[in-house]
Amino acid sequence: MTESLVIGNDSEVILHFDLKLEDGSAADSTRVNNKPAKLVMGDGSLTPNFEACLVGLKKGDKKAFTLEANDAFGEPNPNNMHYMDRSRFGADLKIEEGMILAFAQPDGSEIPGIIRSVAGDSVTVDFNHPLAGQTVIFDVEILDVKPGTHAQSEN
Repeated sequence: MTESLVIGNDSEVILHFDLKLEDGSAADSTRVNNKPAKLVMGDGSLTPNFEACLVGLKKGDKKAFTLEANDAFGEPNPNNMHYMDRSRFGADLKIEEGMILAFAQPDGSEIPGIIRSVAGDSVTVDFNHPLAGQTVIFDVEILDVKPGTHAQSEN
């Protein structure tokens, strides 16, 4: 019987996770659509603090980690609040507080912005991560661990 691989620096990991807020409300989950996440440690799909939670776990492990805001998505940055003129939005678009809209970047990529307020012709858009400032619970179940591409055995 082979020893279960332990998650290390460049392991390929398949996992289910639930991201919850302190009050227990769900922020994100791979279980909703029963589609596990697949990542390679260090590929940037998770922040270093989230990755650090996974190191040392192995297939079959289930564990929950509580991350303070600074270790999760950071604190809200006031520089990420933007005030835009209503005319920048389509005339037929009904803008309401709490809406999340995609905004095109100069390089063609899009980033999400949350409408925080609408006052006359001024629209306040928040480009902070929606979970910025929140303590989150990262609840994981490791489904599989494979060695990374750099961990090749000698023949």
